[in-house]
Amino acid sequence: MTYNRIALLRTETGISRQELADKVGVNYQTIGFIERGDYSPSLELAFKIAEAFDVEITTVFSDKPFKPLFSPQEGDTK
Repeated sequence: MTYNRIALLRTETGISRQELADKVGVNYQTIGFIERGDYSPSLELAFKIAEAFDVEITTVFSDKPFKPLFSPQEGDTK
């Protein structure tokens, strides 16, 4: 399985699935399948997605689950 942070990056950058799909040349549904882990992108597509966010490919994709970017503060009830 390939893990990814596409949804997180899209949220942070404010772009839709359609906008990302247009940038990388795929159907917007493909982006959804990749985000949910239902489809693993080709290496070429993975590089295009990372390039669309202007980050390293390892920021977007991993073969192991990502560690949380932020850990809850002690005493945080959320």
